[in-house]
Amino acid sequence: MQIDIVSLFPSICQGALQESIIGRAWKDGIVKLNFVDLRDYTHDARKTVDDTPYGGGAGMVLRPEPIFECLADLRTPDSHVVLMTPQGTPFCQAKARQFAQLSHLILICGHYEGIDERARQCLMDEELSLGDYVLTNGAIAASVVTDAVVRLLPGALGKDASSEEESFGNEPLLEYPHFTRPVEYKGMRVPEILLSGNHQEIEAWRLEQRVVRTVSRRPDLL
Repeated sequence: MQIDIVSLFPSICQGALQESIIGRAWKDGIVKLNFVDLRDYTHDARKTVDDTPYGGGAGMVLRPEPIFECLADLRTPDSHVVLMTPQGTPFCQAKARQFAQLSHLILICGHYEGIDERARQCLMDEELSLGDYVLTNGAIAASVVTDAVVRLLPGALGKDASSEEESFGNEPLLEYPHFTRPVEYKGMRVPEILLSGNHQEIEAWRLEQRVVRTVSRRPDLL
């Protein structure tokens, strides 16, 4: 899979994604990450990518020309282009799984007040948001989406089953609680069922805990 991230600050994404599991997946060739500076598609000495909005108002807007030229260079028939914007639909684990099936994902990072509407209408396949809040720019949001997608690719995790049993896995349930050594710490013991060696009862306990945790924390998932 290839993921292209188009941003005014590609180093933000590169720095975040070259570490840990995602960094190893990139190094091992499980995913190809390409960080694109939108300024490379400008034609003036100042590398101008933005301008004031028609009709007035605060802030600046990304001009359409560099976005059109950039996607003309990057896009293929297999590409799926996503704009990271607070106005997009909320990103979720189901969307991450959908993206993990793609061969080429292009993430366009919104900046300033957004992008020229003509670029949005003509070039974007969909628009995504991380939530009901506003970030300084879309680079961090694109990094989050990339992380969520890449860890689902075969071979990215030590055990592919890990992504199935965690929160928002194949079932709409949060993950069960985890314990490790020591058996007792500050008067708190690991549940006896986890020490029993009875895998069938352990699985039943974990399912029960997932339901309890989901009901108490995220009943909207049920």
